[in-house]
Amino acid sequence: MLQLLYTAIFAEMLLILTLVFKTPLRKLVIVSLDRVKRGRGPIVVTTVGATLVVVLSSSLYSMAKIQQRTIEAGIVNPTDQVLMSKHMLEASLMGFVLFLSLMIDRLHHYIRELRLLRKTMEAVKKQTRSFEDGKNGNTEEQKALAEEITTLKSKIKKLESECDAKGNKEKTLESEVEALKKQSEGFLMEYDRLLEDNQNLRSQLEAFEQKST
Repeated sequence: MLQLLYTAIFAEMLLILTLVFKTPLRKLVIVSLDRVKRGRGPIVVTTVGATLVVVLSSSLYSMAKIQQRTIEAGIVNPTDQVLMSKHMLEASLMGFVLFLSLMIDRLHHYIRELRLLRKTMEAVKKQTRSFEDGKNGNTEEQKALAEEITTLKSKIKKLESECDAKGNKEKTLESEVEALKKQSEGFLMEYDRLLEDNQNLRSQLEAFEQKST
């Protein structure tokens, strides 16, 4: 029993040292612990832990019984003293085994959390880099858009000047058309007047011919 407990303690101490210090075996130990915590592994570990707790409780009960028997007898029995020492050593070793098991579990948990945190930070860094690269690309696109906008503004100004020139030409043509209309109206009035004079002259000529006959 004692040899088994000492072996378990030394194995657990070796596992703790492997987890604490970054060595090539650390990754292998972490993978092994991950596999132990999957499937039926937790059930087996819980069973072993419960067995140790039961044995520890039995040792403590035996120690209490020996202590009570010694108090009642009033004399220290060498056999009880040896048994007391043995149960105390076993209880101490089993308690140390349970404590080291708890340390290994917590170390493994924190190392996993640290690995997940590092992966998350790396993903965030990659996203930040991609965002910065996209931002730089966007600045180049913005520059190109600004140049296009400047070109379009110059084209718009040119078209506006052309529209103004065409508008001035249209106004000039409209004034010329208006002048031609007025001139044509004057010609029509003059033509009507000439027709009326011609008609008067014809009527006078016919009246003169009738008188002559």
